Amino acid sequence: MKPHWRVLIIDDHAPSRAAVAEAVTAQGGQVVGNGSRAEDVLRLVDKHRPDVTVLAVGLPDGDGVQAAREVMTVSPCPVVLVTSHTDAPVVARAVDAGVLGFLAKPVRAEELGPTLDVAVHRFREIEAMRKENEQLKRKLESRKLVERAKGILMTRLGGGGAGPPAHRGNGPRPGGEALAPAENTSTPTGLPTT
Repeated sequence: MKPHWRVLIIDDHAPSRAAVAEAVTAQGGQVVGNGSRAEDVLRLVDKHRPDVTVLAVGLPDGDGVQAAREVMTVSPCPVVLVTSHTDAPVVARAVDAGVLGFLAKPVRAEELGPTLDVAVHRFREIEAMRKENEQLKRKLESRKLVERAKGILMTRLGGGGAGPPAHRGNGPRPGGEALAPAENTSTPTGLPTT
């Protein structure tokens, strides 16, 4: 049977790492790898290609929030942070880094499952929007090139203006109705007649 999620766990505190692994398994997931240092995060994400990474904020060799930012930049995957420090500055930095979930230690299985589900779902939505945005940018650039080429062609062919030619004369106008000649209501001096 296919696991609900393939999870990478990075936490230097062995009991915490074991508790997260147990919660992942209890919720139908599979732990595909684990580590304990910030310097291992990118290598392990690249190696295991997890559905989601659970990452401790405090690691002995670096900051888990910064490691999350690097993951989102280099090898994007959903990241859920676990920490015993839930102060506002850490949360703000996590949001800025692109983290999609946040759990306080000790992690409970009944909280972990929904948090991983939301993180994976939101990540997929964000990736779909990012791809759509890239496609729209490419289409817009192509359209700009076409419009530039049309402008160059019009200039070279002498039709430099945009839109249909202006109407001249008393014949039918583009709408179909003819203009009647204007009645001369002034004298040769330019003064109106009475």
